[in-house]
Amino acid sequence: MENNIYNKLHADGFISDESFEKIKEKHATRLFSVHWELKILLYLGVMLLSGGLGTLVYKNIDTIGHQVILAFIALICIGCFAYCFKNKLPFSPGKVKAPNTGFDYILLLGSISMVTFVGYLQFKYNVFGTNYSMATFIPMLALFFIACYFDHLGILSMAIASLALWMGVSVTPKTLLAYGTFNNKDIIFTYVLFGIILLAAAYLTGRLNIKRHFKFSYHHYGVHVTFIAILAGFFEYYDSIFCYLWLFAAFALALYIYLDGFKEHSFYFALLSILYGYFATCCLLVKLIATSRASEGTFELLLLLFILSAVGLIYLIIHVNHKIKADDHL
Repeated sequence: MENNIYNKLHADGFISDESFEKIKEKHATRLFSVHWELKILLYLGVMLLSGGLGTLVYKNIDTIGHQVILAFIALICIGCFAYCFKNKLPFSPGKVKAPNTGFDYILLLGSISMVTFVGYLQFKYNVFGTNYSMATFIPMLALFFIACYFDHLGILSMAIASLALWMGVSVTPKTLLAYGTFNNKDIIFTYVLFGIILLAAAYLTGRLNIKRHFKFSYHHYGVHVTFIAILAGFFEYYDSIFCYLWLFAAFALALYIYLDGFKEHSFYFALLSILYGYFATCCLLVKLIATSRASEGTFELLLLLFILSAVGLIYLIIHVNHKIKADDHL
């Protein structure tokens, strides 16, 4: 549209040939955004700086001294937070943008330094004694406060991981499955509680409209951890009648996530509810067939049922995706 205007102005004699050529050259070499490239480089810079300082300290621990190292980490932490408190924008329950490009990364460096300082203090001087949970509880509270006060999603993820560490669990679903930590009923119930806390936090942020954009982070971790814990509970109680209660909990959670996904126009969470719900349904079918006196052809029938249901699952996912996209226009 702009080119047509310039062509018309040039044809009518309002723009000279020289100016018209400059305009064409400018539009031929338009600027492009390097926003995400710069963000990635800045994040890598913070990580490399933290890792480099850690390596330097590790290799020269005998010559530097623990007090000097602690003082150095404390100075970095204090300097970063002093800068952030001085330059931050006023607090708001809604989303608050960073005052400049480097603000988020300085805040991230300060938070990493704080966690490192507390961990180092406990490791070397045992300031909390045998109460090791305090060494994770205090940084966890600080990280949640920093994430909310300065509106930082990266530090919120660190706070969630600290909460998981304090509760004695791992926040990464891959780790849960890879190392088989679901071998104890107490661990399973701890995971369920951890997931419910995150889901409740996600609900409250949306309901109370306080840092509503944090909901995705709470919801993401909460959904995965809770579903995996519930399914682990099903297998733990597989030989008991209580296994059906775990499946009922899985179906109830899947329904809640599915409805919330439509409400928030999020295909991602609707997809998770469908996949986890499908897996729970398969578990139920296998359990019912295993407890019944099935004939020899039951296995082939069950295999055929899984194939047909997989086709129906794909169709359902496509339909839900189109439905959510259509609702976005309402």
